[in-house]
Amino acid sequence: MAPIQYRTADVDGFRIFYREAGQAGAPKLLLLHGFPSAGHMFRDLIPLLADRFHIVAPDLPGFGQSDMPPRGTFNYTFDNIARTIERLTEVIGFDRFAVYVFDYGAPTGFRLAVRHPERISAIISQNGNAYLEGLSDGWNPIRAYWKEPSEANRKALRAFLTPETTRWQYTHGVSDPTRVSPDGQNLDNFYLARPGADEVQLDLFGDYKSNIAMYPAFQEYFRTHKPPFLAVWGKNDPFFLPPGAEAFKRDNPKAVVRFFDTGHFALETHAREIADSIRDFLK
Repeated sequence: MAPIQYRTADVDGFRIFYREAGQAGAPKLLLLHGFPSAGHMFRDLIPLLADRFHIVAPDLPGFGQSDMPPRGTFNYTFDNIARTIERLTEVIGFDRFAVYVFDYGAPTGFRLAVRHPERISAIISQNGNAYLEGLSDGWNPIRAYWKEPSEANRKALRAFLTPETTRWQYTHGVSDPTRVSPDGQNLDNFYLARPGADEVQLDLFGDYKSNIAMYPAFQEYFRTHKPPFLAVWGKNDPFFLPPGAEAFKRDNPKAVVRFFDTGHFALETHAREIADSIRDFLK
């Protein structure tokens, strides 16, 4: 089993933590996590791919072990998160790479692709959405905050930050919840409980509307550049629906879509199957 190294990079004064595995010179693969997790969500996937790829899995700004500066010194938007990760790839020499995107990692990675299509060799989207039909009614409380960013609507979103909701995200749609390790969700809850983390996450809920506004740009990128594209989707995801996965084929007809009988955090139950799909797809 290839060892995993735990590193930090100084990205223009911003400390970004990342996991790294595989040999330098192997095809590069960037793993981008989602809410409310961090790079540890790839703990089962990395060992299954490290013999074939040079892998980097960063914690996004404000998440995990990466810096979470006060909101007054860093504006928590998806544009800023993407620019920080873009600079990380430059700092560590990831000049051309495949990108695995999940949840928040999708609008982050798709922004990188739109800005620098020449750097993207392939895309794997695991429940990483770019189409309106992929958004479920579970987004309605957040949509209400977009329409009216009142204190009452912001307060209502705190329900998404509770330990109970984190566990629900991990286990909803999973046929056998005993297969879901408590480790990842408990670590997520630890990070969410840090002072100030709640306000950071509420800011990002509010800014998620910027991702919806960029869907046409993302779709134009898919149509124009047609990167090798694999969607691996937990079909029982309560937030990102299967039609969102199928929609990738509308703009990129050669996209490959594979569904798994699991929920949002598909790697918790299907890491082996997803790794096999990636190895077959990128061979």
